[in-house]
Parts: sequence; C-alpha cells; structure tokens
Amino acid sequence: MKKDQMLSRRKALLVGGAAVLGAAGAGGTARLLAAGPAPPPGGPPANPAAGAPDAGALRPSAYRLQPIAGYGPLRSAPGRTLVRHEPFLRIAGRGPTMVLTFDDGPDPRYTPHVLRTLKAHDVRAMFFVCGSMVVEHKDMLREMADEGHIVGNHTWSHPLLTGLGRSAIRSEMERTSEIIEKTYGERPGWFRAPYGAWNRAVFEFGAELGMEPLAWTVDTLDWKEPGARTIERRVMKGAAPGVVVLAHDAGGDRSQSIRALRDYLPRLLDSGYHLTVPRRQFT
Repeated sequence: MKKDQMLSRRKALLVGGAAVLGAAGAGGTARLLAAGPAPPPGGPPANPAAGAPDAGALRPSAYRLQPIAGYGPLRSAPGRTLVRHEPFLRIAGRGPTMVLTFDDGPDPRYTPHVLRTLKAHDVRAMFFVCGSMVVEHKDMLREMADEGHIVGNHTWSHPLLTGLGRSAIRSEMERTSEIIEKTYGERPGWFRAPYGAWNRAVFEFGAELGMEPLAWTVDTLDWKEPGARTIERRVMKGAAPGVVVLAHDAGGDRSQSIRALRDYLPRLLDSGYHLTVPRRQFT
C-alpha cells in the first residue's frame, strides 16, 4: 500500500473514532442532566415518597440518587429551564453541607417560630409554600425572602398531582407562582410536588414556569407527630454531606417539629455542618 493511501486511511479512522466518542459524550451529558425515563402523563408517580399522609406514598429511600449540582444563593440564569425526568435529591458541594426544607406553610402558629430559630443561628433554609396559605399570610412570605430564605412552590391546595388532569396541575402550580411573585416580586425557582408524586406533566409545567424540581434525602416524618426526640434522632442519624431534610411548618400540629428544630439545629452546627440553600446551576 502506498504511503499516501495509508495516511488517508489512518486519517479516516481517526475522524470516525472522534465522531463515535463525541456521540457517547453527548449521551453521557444528557443522562447526567435528566436521569431516567418519565412515566406517562396522568400515570402513577415515579418514586413517590412520604411527605404527608397518602395511601400510595412510598418511603423516601427511593430519593437518594440524584444530587443538586452546587450550593449557595439562588441565582438566575438566561435560557429555558430544562425538563427533568427526576427531581433533585441532594446537594453536591465542598465540605459537610446540608439543606433544611419546610413544607405546607406559611402558618402563623408555627412558621414564625421556625424563622426565629433559623435567625438565631444565622441559618438559611427553603420554604415550599402553598398558595392558599400565602393568601392570608403574605407578611410571613416577605419575611422569609427578606431573611435570605428560598421560597419554593408547593402547589395551591396540596393535591396529589398525579391524580389530576393537565389543566388542573398547571393551575395549581401557576397560581402559586403568581401569588409568590405578587407578594415579594420574584417568581419561585424551585418546586416540590406534594407527597413526592411526580409525573411528566409536573416536570413539564415546572420547567415552563422556570422551576427546578426538588425532593429530599431525609424525611423526618414529623407529620406523624412521633415526638420531638424521634424527629431529632432521625435528622441526626441521617445527617451527611449533601443531605436535604424534609420537615413541615404547617398542615397540622407542628409543635413537635419546632421543638425538634431547636434541638437538632445547634447540634448540626456544633458537628461542623454548614446549613445553606442550593443555587440554580442547570437551566
């Protein structure tokens, strides 16, 4: 074989190999940003987890896979929010960092106690609020934002979204984003489905409204009112770098949740954990 023919053949092989590697790299990136297939619209939730009483909910152990990439203050970014197939489950960052989240509020009986406790320890958290609760308690929503907490969307009336039609799902999410924006001037950048019940429509509407889906790593099960010591023990047992803790500041008697927070928050800080809020990285 002549020298120029050999060089031409070698060049063709290199170009072909690069094309194959490029295609594999693109596929790998897609899997990182959107891991796993989504269930059909209106179908059963993908890996639902317990957040409040629901007969079809599964344990939150299914929510220990996908990390939020990074942590820090919420930042906006240009472009359209990606449609996910799974919610984020934990954070990825340097050192022992954790996120505290509170669902179902604001409630004038319990939310102020949560805010005071967080402020006393200079800690930022996330509050996933229900639009119907915001209507009468807009001042608490403004206080959350003013003190550096992230306000997320938790639907208007806390329904099981996977049991609703697409128009009803959109209404639940859109109305809540609108009242949050009208209350303190910013639309929410995060969404959490009630009961941890997600489907394709929920992910699609969340992305259209500019929100990323967030689940949790550790479920305190405080809605069962197991006692403050049990709630505290669950948090401390589950504490680890990257963990997202689910608790509640409304939706029932949350006095045990308040007492537990006052105990486990200083213990986490004394143990070297940095309690922070995630930032939006992928949009």
